[in-house]
Amino acid sequence: MAADCGAFVDWSQMGDVSRDAAPGKTDYKDPKELKQHARSGQWARNHGQRSAVYQQLLRALPCRTVTPDAAVYRDIVGNSNPKRSPSAYPLPEFVDGAAVPSYSLKPESVGSVHAVISCIAGQFPDISYCPSLPAVTALLLHWSADEAQCFESVSRMLACNEPGRRLLDQTFLAYQSACMTFGDLVHKYCPAAHKLMVATATDVLEVYSDWQRWVLGDLPFGFAARVMDVYLVEGYKVLYRVALAILKFYRKQRAAAGSGAPPAKQDSAAVRSDIQAFVQNIGKSVTPEKLLEKAFSIRLFSRKEITLLQLANEKSLQQKGITVKQKSSIKRQNVQLAVNADNFSSEIVSAKEIRDIWSWIPERFALCQPQLLFTTSTHGCSLNRFYSHCEGYEPTLMLIRTTDGEVCGAFLSTDWEERKRGGNKLSFFGTGECFVFRMKPEMERYEWVVIKHPELANASQAADDEQTGASDNGGPQSLEKPATDPSHLSPFLSARHFNLNSRNTSMFMAGNIDSIIIGGGEGNALYIDSELNHGRTERCLTFDNPPLCSESFQIALLEAWGFKDAMAS
Repeated sequence: MAADCGAFVDWSQMGDVSRDAAPGKTDYKDPKELKQHARSGQWARNHGQRSAVYQQLLRALPCRTVTPDAAVYRDIVGNSNPKRSPSAYPLPEFVDGAAVPSYSLKPESVGSVHAVISCIAGQFPDISYCPSLPAVTALLLHWSADEAQCFESVSRMLACNEPGRRLLDQTFLAYQSACMTFGDLVHKYCPAAHKLMVATATDVLEVYSDWQRWVLGDLPFGFAARVMDVYLVEGYKVLYRVALAILKFYRKQRAAAGSGAPPAKQDSAAVRSDIQAFVQNIGKSVTPEKLLEKAFSIRLFSRKEITLLQLANEKSLQQKGITVKQKSSIKRQNVQLAVNADNFSSEIVSAKEIRDIWSWIPERFALCQPQLLFTTSTHGCSLNRFYSHCEGYEPTLMLIRTTDGEVCGAFLSTDWEERKRGGNKLSFFGTGECFVFRMKPEMERYEWVVIKHPELANASQAADDEQTGASDNGGPQSLEKPATDPSHLSPFLSARHFNLNSRNTSMFMAGNIDSIIIGGGEGNALYIDSELNHGRTERCLTFDNPPLCSESFQIALLEAWGFKDAMAS
């Protein structure tokens, strides 16, 4: 294999990678050993070994019955030709202007990449958007004996039909929902980096839309090859991990270079260029080993959880009419467009502050305009009126200004009508997307504690089972067992109900005729009385928050906001 591959490679740029060494171990029977070797860079210095492993992995992919192979390429294009001109094989529109990365290939090999992609476009007419294809094709050409083998490898990635597994986004809808999902993951796993983005970029979501290009396009070849090792073994989730790690290292570099003064707001294009330059030169500060170590230290939710989140984002885009058919004329809405300063009016927060809050919420709701549902200044201080104005809306945002001028609030993922399932008894409900925050004296958000400490989900379920005596039998009871079992719906996205006196880390929101409670477990993040006049705040297990304002406070004003076009079904 070593003798067959490497014809497209500029070996003067390959450092200590051996072209001619014996391939070594290539046949893996133990999936754990395969994963360990992929993550540890076992094949990084042996070109022939990596090539042989890749070919085995790609041949093992379950694919559609009719998947174009090397023979198809030879019939259409012919044998490899080192003198192909890129201009003779223009890249299809669906790559959206993405260039072919050099990736230590010979200059003339770029023409071969163009030829392969051109043939792919003819054989896969359903592809409408795939900007990562040039990078993936250029990488696989490294470990291909000829253009035809590279074509077959890419075809198998595109034609993979294993349930629940995808390797390449092939539509605008899939790509955009992946960008939204990445934004959601940044909110949760890179809060410091997200805070930096909000402070510096005029359009945060536009910055995050580059995430795939950071990994497949901007990373230097040595890094991209190591990513490809684990990508082919573990799948799409690896791309999210690496992009999150890149953002963490970028923030660290910015913090080290900063003067201590607050970062200045910049045009999003400038921030995007700055991140791109950092990624392209990442080798000056980080090794491939350190990047992957950071990537796999992030305790992401499961693949199922991320898939459900992506599907929710796809549904939101479809409801907004943002589909592949509109890719040439519509740009994904962003925080600044969703919150228009000209028509936003709140007595508690400014347009700038609501944009900051909008940057925290799940991205499928950031597409929506804020819609004022209830305010004590208009509707009076009545909890019943609060409920009547908020029922039917999901999610909602609560804002509170105290008589001391402090501002805090909560993002509440579930329709307040859910409270009725507990009758007159106060019972918790909601999902892991809920969070609480304070705006003044300083801006800070507190999310579900399980996001940073996933092990608490199991502990909280055990405590809940012990105190409620919940069973798997279900039934018409108002208090249900937490759906943390993998066979249930996602515990992060699906509404659950809990006993009030349970020592639980998943007690999100509760309400009855006497009060509203947000966040439970040894305390309440927010407690509000029936007259919407007095409140209390303290640390709770669910959000692990400090008091959001003075521990006992009087409410000067309370507002509830909905998300236009996101009414609960």
